[in-house]
Amino acid sequence: MDWDLTDFFPSLTAPSFRKAFAQLQADATALLEEMQAWAALSPDEPSIWADGLNRYESLSAQRSHIGSFISCHRAADGTNSDARRAGADLAKIGATFSKLRTELVRGIGRAEPVAREALLTVEGMGELGYRIERLAREASRTMDVAREGLAADLAVDGLHAWGRLYDSVATGLDFEMIWPDDERRERIPMAQRRALLRHPDRRVREAAFHGGNAAWGSVREVLAASLNAISGTRLTLYQHRGVGHFLDVALDDGAISAASLEAMFEAIDAEAELPRKFLRRKASLLGRTAIAWYDLEAPLLRDGGPAMLCGDIEAAEPSWDQAVDMVRGAFGASYPALQRFFEGAIEKRWVDHTPRPGKQPGAWCTSSPVLEQSRVFMTYADSMSDVSTLAHEIGHGFHAHTMKQVRPLLRGYPMTLAESASTFAELILNESLLSDDRLTDGQRAALLGAALGDASSFLLDITTRFRFERALYERRAAGELAADELDALMAQTQREVFGDALDPEGVDPLFWASKLHFFITSVSFYNFPYAFGYLLSRGMRAMHAREGKAFLPRYERFLQRSGSDWAHRVAKDTLGVDLEQPDFWRDAIRSLASPLDQLEGLIAPAA
Repeated sequence: MDWDLTDFFPSLTAPSFRKAFAQLQADATALLEEMQAWAALSPDEPSIWADGLNRYESLSAQRSHIGSFISCHRAADGTNSDARRAGADLAKIGATFSKLRTELVRGIGRAEPVAREALLTVEGMGELGYRIERLAREASRTMDVAREGLAADLAVDGLHAWGRLYDSVATGLDFEMIWPDDERRERIPMAQRRALLRHPDRRVREAAFHGGNAAWGSVREVLAASLNAISGTRLTLYQHRGVGHFLDVALDDGAISAASLEAMFEAIDAEAELPRKFLRRKASLLGRTAIAWYDLEAPLLRDGGPAMLCGDIEAAEPSWDQAVDMVRGAFGASYPALQRFFEGAIEKRWVDHTPRPGKQPGAWCTSSPVLEQSRVFMTYADSMSDVSTLAHEIGHGFHAHTMKQVRPLLRGYPMTLAESASTFAELILNESLLSDDRLTDGQRAALLGAALGDASSFLLDITTRFRFERALYERRAAGELAADELDALMAQTQREVFGDALDPEGVDPLFWASKLHFFITSVSFYNFPYAFGYLLSRGMRAMHAREGKAFLPRYERFLQRSGSDWAHRVAKDTLGVDLEQPDFWRDAIRSLASPLDQLEGLIAPAA
């Protein structure tokens, strides 16, 4: 591993880790037993539940701390049996926390409004109004305590086990890569496939695409069973809990209103021609009338290939050290506090980045509220896309950093707002690189192409994922979907969203199997928050450009409050924008017209 995890614990087998794990389990169990004996919140004795809420908060922070440590080990080495066992054991503790949450819903959420108002008068409770409001909202659609407890127990070896099955299958999967020049055959870990799908040689991308899909196809029946089990279990639970629509839970998880989601997708549908125009232009540069799925992340080609300036060095494939220099310089130019955080993360070895067998695919950031530290996981493969990923994940870490003075119960910001922080950091990187007057036209075109490619991903790819998952749940209510049906649904959705920019024969019907997000069991609809955060970040970056450093205190207040209220309220109170109207979203999308025009001025006319 590249990162240093010893600030958490010396190792997964260290006595200190085992002691902390056992203590968490014992304390959580003890609190649960006490809560189960308590009567519901009373306006006469609110202090009992106030104490329970404080203890729950402390235990949740410790659970997050331990969970981050385990997840780091599991991701860095998927063959680590100690990490797998610890993950399974933590899942059992997770069942206890689910029961604790159920007790909070019973004792506080179901209490009379006057009792909840009395709770808010207890010292330290007044700032938790939003969290208590959420408990009341949750109480309106939960089963009784006994059935919720049973559901939590069954989820360990049921719902969450299906998710762990996907992790095990994906981590152990590799594929046969047939190199186009010499037909050399090589087994490649699936975690490295995405880097090949960004290769400038279309033949390499096509070979990686078909080789990877052959591997995913070999496990598609198992994965179809997993996806059916996950979605079916959720729908059954929603029915018993009185959830009106399967999207209601995702909206609550994202802390957004239905009006906000509808306004965003209304704007995306209205402005979809802008990202499609870019993709058609990209296809013309590839000598095609429409792109294939494996062309989506291809670099723009100019003057013999893509190149990127790093200091005085032109590098088509920036090294890790060059990537660090790029991000450091970009942050330093417009956001010194973000630069200082990044330098500290690199110096303290908070980033695991090297490719290696057994390493899980993907990139993410995790943070410990106990240590006030973050860790970034990614696989760096010497591409500009990976440089952007580094900036993106550091943005997540900085978000957690700004909340150091916020109590743990108010740090649980939704993914909709979390992604805005990470994408904000990406935009700073990209705009900084574009501002370098030493760039050649080819380099500038490559940068603009990458940025517009990201935009098309957020607006079209994410919309595809959302519509696929929505259709999956609609159909799953009537019965299971066979693997062939999932393939067809994914291909159809891709064609509808991308329109004529996508080659009808160049779709990826197995995208549902290769995309981890559909198999995450802790949340559903792990897709629309990316588009939400991306467009929100474009709006904030425009404010930053207009106001300069004077905007940054408002931005940090936005980050600090992101776990304290619904997203549209936080945005309204700190930024003064209305997320429940499509105008904000449409303006954010239209801001992409300028970089598209700049790109058109740099590349040769279409043949």
